[in-house]
Amino acid sequence: MVTFTINERELKAEKDQTILQVARDNGIDIPTLCHNEALEPYGACRLCIVEVTKGARTRIVTSCLYPVEEGLKVKTDSPRITSNRKMILELLLARCSKNKVIRELASQMGIEQPSFKPEYLEDNDCIVCGLCVRACEQVVGVSAISLVNRGITKEPAAPFLEPAMDCIGCGSCFYICPTGAIKMEDRKETRIIYNWKVEFKLKKCKVCGNYWAPEKQLDYIKTKWNLPEDFFDTCPTCK
Repeated sequence: MVTFTINERELKAEKDQTILQVARDNGIDIPTLCHNEALEPYGACRLCIVEVTKGARTRIVTSCLYPVEEGLKVKTDSPRITSNRKMILELLLARCSKNKVIRELASQMGIEQPSFKPEYLEDNDCIVCGLCVRACEQVVGVSAISLVNRGITKEPAAPFLEPAMDCIGCGSCFYICPTGAIKMEDRKETRIIYNWKVEFKLKKCKVCGNYWAPEKQLDYIKTKWNLPEDFFDTCPTCK
């Protein structure tokens, strides 16, 4: 165990915990968009920055990546952090000027009009946090998409911007996206994920008749875990 402070509040934590983890465990708010407990920390959005002091040195770090240390002094809302966090949100607003999540975060920080002129498509919702790509790789184990291009045109996409042939239609990317940039729709017996240009047939439950999951996803799970062929003939509710 190590002892350190956050906003002059003394806390104890395990050595391998990050500042963000400890802050959340103790009800201390640090904003973030790219962090999810199911995935390895990535530090893409930079909103979780904090000010740390170790000895005579003070610097800004991303709290989702920085491990706690004995005697560390952390500030989550110092004037320096507030100024930097506002700058990050203004840059996100320049990229996603109409996104509801970004606009609400900006409003909470007192930003009504961004300093930067929008430099990208006005209807863009993607902040390139990489959550969808990492969920597909680390949780699902498929790696159907990746981050492509550079600069303001960087985005998650399938290889060569073609339909994502390896996608199994699970929708993990849709559910984990913090800004609603992934567009998915279930139309009775079909699931469409518009971002990856793919369409899937849904499995029909033999008991209730509801369409409940993509057949490709269920086949993937059956193969991976060596399940019986009829394992998914009924939906979870009817089981």
